[in-house]
Parts: sequence; C-alpha cells; structure tokens
Amino acid sequence: MNAPVTLLALLIEAMFGYPDWVARRIGHPASWMGRLIALLDRGLNREAEDPALRRRAGVFAVLILVFVVGVAALMVERSLLLLPLGIVAVAILASTLLAQKSLYAHVARVAFALESGDLQAAREAVSHIVGRETAQLDEAGVARAAIESLAENFSDGVVAPSFWMVLGGLPVAAVYKAINTADSMIGHRTARYRDFGWAAAKLDDLVNLPASRLAALTIVGASTFTPGASAANAWEAVGRDASQHASPNAGYPEAAMAGALGLSLGGPRRYDDLHVDGAWMGDGRRDAAASDIRAALALYACADAILVGIVALIAILIAIA
Repeated sequence: MNAPVTLLALLIEAMFGYPDWVARRIGHPASWMGRLIALLDRGLNREAEDPALRRRAGVFAVLILVFVVGVAALMVERSLLLLPLGIVAVAILASTLLAQKSLYAHVARVAFALESGDLQAAREAVSHIVGRETAQLDEAGVARAAIESLAENFSDGVVAPSFWMVLGGLPVAAVYKAINTADSMIGHRTARYRDFGWAAAKLDDLVNLPASRLAALTIVGASTFTPGASAANAWEAVGRDASQHASPNAGYPEAAMAGALGLSLGGPRRYDDLHVDGAWMGDGRRDAAASDIRAALALYACADAILVGIVALIAILIAIA
C-alpha cells in the first residue's frame, strides 16, 4: 500500500499543493508539530541547567515528539483505511507532508522579482526560504541563495518524505517531517539550542542521509534531459565537493545542481550574527541571475518527474510481484 499511497500523494500535491484557504482555517501539519516542539522547548529547555542535562532533555523532547506524531499518524491512517476509498484519503493527508508545488512557487517568486528589477522584493522573497541574512545580498547572492534552497529543499521537502513514505507509509513520513521541523526550530548552534537541540540536529542528519544521495542522483539524471544542463559536470561536482559542505547532506543536491548548471553555490554566508565560511559547491560562475533560477527550476521539475517515475515503478513492481 505504501508505494501507491506515495504515488497518489505526489500527484495530488503536484497538482493542488496545500490550498491557502485550508492553511488559514486549520493551519498545516508542520505548524501543528511546531506547536508541540515549542511546548517541549518551553517546558524542558532550562538555560540554568548544565549542558549534559540540557542535552538529555533534548533527547527526551525528541522521543516525545516522535512518539506522539507517530502514534497519531498511525491511528489516523488505520481509521481512514476503514473507509471506502480510504487509500485516497490517506494519500490526500500524506500529500501535506510534501512540498513540490510550494517549493517551485517560492523559488519562482524570487526569479520574478529579479526579472522585474526589484532587488528588495527579491531579497524579501528569498528570505522566506533560507535561514541566512538576506538584507545585504546583491542580485547574484539572491539568485544563488534561491537555487541552493531549491536543491536542498528538493531533498528535505520532497525526496526524503517520499522515501520514508514508501518504506513506512504515513506514520513514518510524519515522523520524518516532525524530526525535520524540530531541526529547523531547535537544531541551531546558538547558546539556547547548542545542547538542547543536539538530538534533533543529529537525528535530522541521519534520516536525511539516504534522501540527499537520491536527490543528487535524480538531479544528475535530470541533467541528461534538461537543455543546457550537464550530467557529467553534475556528477563530477558531487564527487569533488559534496563532502566538503558543512552539512553531511545538503552538499549532495547543491553540488549536483551547481555542476549541472555551471555555477558555484554555497560559499560564505551570514546567519544573524554568525558568519559561516562555507565551501563552494561546483567550480562554475558565481554571478548567478534570474535566468539561472529559471534553469534550476526546469532541472528541478525534471528531477521531480524522475522521482515520481521511480515511485510509480516501485508501485507497479509490487503490484505484479
């Protein structure tokens, strides 16, 4: 059942996304998980305690999060499957854990702002999809940030939930989403979260490891079918640069995207008051522009289609086995 549900979820999300009117009325599953994470943060993260105790509290918080989300998703999945066309209902719910359509829209908004000559609007648009400081970015910096976010979020927001959904259905995909949300909220190297967020950050690294490699492979494969992209350069960049990234996972899709498009991505960036001297992914141009964002979106769309094709093939093979 897992592969057909994943296939349906991918198709539903690609066509409809997560409607704004639904988000306004009931929020989003990630926001529900975020409320639980914030509650655990307020209740367990005591800054007066020593680092070892705060790290244990962070481990306990992640265990509670995983248990609550996993059990809730399992109960919902089993209840829905008792209904007529229950598999469709599960797929609709599972589609909320994916971000194909919204990711494309957010990145395209950055390209449109740059094409309109409105750098300030482009900075504002890209600030919604990256964690770094964007106020001082020039046009090339904004374009690179958008493309980097597209590559990384293809892995985190599309490939990873699909991967875990195929393996374990809605409950496992929901647990993945909870871990990923926890990492984005408390997995920072700040004074407040260096110890309490340690477990969330490490677990997120672990659960994203297979998907980041698969995302890079799909981008390399998509480069074969995308005009102007180079599969050979993408493969070379992954082998040369991906392991140099500060993240054990983000470098793989970023390097593949950079190599495919003849760009250099990554490099130094600023997060609030923290300067990160990041490695460069790819050895191409650094002066990216709106046209490069459009090329990245075309490559992303092709890579996403390959992912959908892989899931469809798995579903067919399981059905005839």
